[in-house]
Amino acid sequence: MRVEILGTAAGGGFPQWNCACRNCSLARAGTFPTRSRTQLQVALSSDEKSWFLLNASPDVTRQIESSSFLHPSGGTRHSPISGVLLTSAELDQSLGLLLLREYQPLQVFATASVRRILREDNSMFSMLERSEDQARWHDVVPGTPFNLCSQTGGQAGIECLPLSVARRYPSYVPTQRTAELCACEAVLGVILSSGKRLGYFPSIGKIDDSLLEQLNSLDVLLFDGTFWTDDELIRLQIGTRTAREMGHIPVSSPDGSLDLLSGLRCPKKMFVHINNTNPMLDATGPAWQKVRDSGWEIAEEGCHLEL
Repeated sequence: MRVEILGTAAGGGFPQWNCACRNCSLARAGTFPTRSRTQLQVALSSDEKSWFLLNASPDVTRQIESSSFLHPSGGTRHSPISGVLLTSAELDQSLGLLLLREYQPLQVFATASVRRILREDNSMFSMLERSEDQARWHDVVPGTPFNLCSQTGGQAGIECLPLSVARRYPSYVPTQRTAELCACEAVLGVILSSGKRLGYFPSIGKIDDSLLEQLNSLDVLLFDGTFWTDDELIRLQIGTRTAREMGHIPVSSPDGSLDLLSGLRCPKKMFVHINNTNPMLDATGPAWQKVRDSGWEIAEEGCHLEL
C-alpha cells in the first residue's frame, strides 16, 4: 500500500488567513523554520492506479495539482481518484467533496449519520447528485470491517476497520438533529490494511485500553496533533474552548497523547492535523524537540510511505 501525505494542517491551514499568532506572523515574514502547510489530506492506493482520499480537505484541488499521480489520465475527463473515506462531518474534512463535483464518479464511505448530515441537511451537497452514480455512498458501521472499492465495484485490495473515537458532532449540526443521530458514528479513526497496517486518527477524544490494543498492532500511525496544550487557544486569547472540549487530546501534559502513548509499540508514529498555534511546528523550539525525543515525527507534506 502506497500512502501519500498531501497536507498536514488543521482547519484553516498554516499560516491561517486571519491569525497573527507567533507561528503565523513568522511564517508570513519568511523567518519561520518550517514551511507553510495545507489542510490535512492523505491519499492511498494498493496498485497506484486507483486512489482513495482519507477525507476531503478544502485544499484538495490544490493538493491534487501538486501530485502528478492524481492527475487525470485515460481520457479527457478521468481521474485516478476512486473514492473518499470520511471520518467525520467536520468542514475541514468534508468540504472538499464539493470541489470534486465535476461529474467524476466517486465512492463515498461514511457513517449513516455523517451521510444524513451532508446529504439531507445541506442542500449544497446535492451538487454530487447531478448524474446517475456521480457519488455512490456506502454506509460505514463502527467496528465492522469493509473493503474499499473502485467506481466499477472492484475490490481495491485495502481493508478498512472503522473505530468510534469521539461522540461529538460539528457545531453546525442543530441540537435536535444531533439527538436523532447515533453518537458512536460522529467521529471515526480507521485502520487500513493491505498486508501491513496504517492507523489514521486525525481527531480523537479519548484513549482507552481497547484502542491501545488496536494501535499496538499498527506499522504506521497518523495521529491527532492538533493542540500542544489543553488551554492553547484560551491562553492566546483566540478561543474560549479547551482542546478536549473541541474533541482533541492535547499532545503534551501528563494526560496528553505523548504520555498516554509512551509505551506504544508501533514503529512509526507521526502527528498530523496540526493547528497553526501549535508550538511543535517550530523545528528550533523545545516542543518540536520533545516530540522527536519521544520517538514521534511531525508529518510533512509530500511524505511518502510504503506499507
